Amino acid sequence: MAHIFCIANQKGGVGKTTTAVNLAAGLDKIGQRVLMVDLDPQGNATMGSGVDKRAMALSVYDVLLESASIAEAASVPDKLKDAGCAYAVLGANRELSGAEIELVSLERRNERLKTALQAVAADYDFVLIDCPPSLSMLTLNGLCSAHGVIVPMQCEYFALEGLTDLVN
Repeated sequence: MAHIFCIANQKGGVGKTTTAVNLAAGLDKIGQRVLMVDLDPQGNATMGSGVDKRAMALSVYDVLLESASIAEAASVPDKLKDAGCAYAVLGANRELSGAEIELVSLERRNERLKTALQAVAADYDFVLIDCPPSLSMLTLNGLCSAHGVIVPMQCEYFALEGLTDLVN
């Protein structure tokens, strides 16, 4: 059964994506089976893992709208394989921005990712979910899926305010 961690903070630029990508690579290097889920429409964790976000056939958007499974949409990018890594990536792109609006009227809108992850939980030791810098429907899906939350932050006042809002 996978340990699922959401990497979240309302403030941007605090290292969420850097933490997700490097933690995925580090866990992979010590032999753990890792799935990294990019829930940020900017798709930086996707690109940082060697996936061309503009060329993906299926993404986390398709998983959230239940038109594809994680098994169908996630893959280990060739660039990672060439670098000696084998963590799987469920990528994101700008299309994911539309999911915010589409999810509002759907049943179980906060648990779409959780349900999808249950189907592949035995395939991974760790699932790392990189969230956007907001408390959005996407972040709520990540938080509802997770066993724990990693909150990267800078030592400054506004970062602490973001953490306070996230905890509330």
